[in-house]
Amino acid sequence: MSEIVKKTILVVDDEPINIMVLSDLLKSQYRVIAAKNGEQGIKRVHDMNPDLILLDVMMPDMDGYQVCQILKEDPATSSIPVIFVTAMNEEVDERKGLEVGAVDYITKPISPAIVTARVQNHLALKSAKDELSRQNEILEQKVRERTLELSKTQDITIHALASLAETRDNETGNHIRRTQHYLKVLAEALVEMGLYTEELTPKNIDLLYKSAPLHDIGKVGIPDNILLKPGKLTDEEFEIMKTHASLGAEAISVAEQEMGSGETSFLRYAREISAYHHEKWNGKGYPHGLAGEDIPISGRLMAVADVYDALISARVYKPAFDHEKARSILLEGSGSHFDPSIIDAFLKVEQQFVEIAARYKD
Repeated sequence: MSEIVKKTILVVDDEPINIMVLSDLLKSQYRVIAAKNGEQGIKRVHDMNPDLILLDVMMPDMDGYQVCQILKEDPATSSIPVIFVTAMNEEVDERKGLEVGAVDYITKPISPAIVTARVQNHLALKSAKDELSRQNEILEQKVRERTLELSKTQDITIHALASLAETRDNETGNHIRRTQHYLKVLAEALVEMGLYTEELTPKNIDLLYKSAPLHDIGKVGIPDNILLKPGKLTDEEFEIMKTHASLGAEAISVAEQEMGSGETSFLRYAREISAYHHEKWNGKGYPHGLAGEDIPISGRLMAVADVYDALISARVYKPAFDHEKARSILLEGSGSHFDPSIIDAFLKVEQQFVEIAARYKD
């Protein structure tokens, strides 16, 4: 059977006789250590980490109030209960003692029964508090682990769905990865410019980044003969292709309602990006023909990211353009296709676009 570890009690008193009396009374049940003044007491607390302190009030150089205040202001020692021990004929300010953090008073000459009862009670209370603190730490750790698990599950789900759309469109390659990063640097640039700061918080930018890969999820609902057609689409076929924006938004909307996730969910951004990334600043886009700031910022950001990547990528109907050509086309579209402020943001981070394109090259 393992030996029971005794609780440690520190007695701080400038009178050796007082230390001896308390030590003789408590040593059968507790490990008792002593200090003869306030400075030594503080050092013993840090060295020995006692479970409880019996602290004399009236001591030379540093009195008990000062010692207690120093201990309570230090996070490493603030949780150790302090009981003041004072002579009955001393003028003691109990309110001051409680204000600096003491939990109780014992008067000299001491009553053995009172001392042992007070010590037992406060040690039991400290043990209960320590156990509660440990349980809270365990719960907090479990919450952190669960939150991390949910975040990983969310990320995996997003990429699995995005990859599903990608397998149906053999031209996308690393398109979803590039556009995801383009969108993030654009959003961060807008914030640096002092624009949309209430919407584009660090948390929301992260949600935009995570949900961006779902922008073309609606393509899973487009027939193969149109989605995989090697040549240019007819007007009728293009009208069907355009429905991918609404198809994706509707599918995500159903998931959003099922989760009851509200406005803070990444699904909100996924739905917006899917629905509005083909809208144009001048109102001539699709599927809703929204204009200007009626288009959610998420859709306007994705429009620039999506078009830039389409321009620098080879398609059956066009070669891949270099950055300068893509840049000039974006600038031409400022105020008509694209939000001018986002084009200004693009100009600030265009070198990052070049680096992202190189990093995730097909």
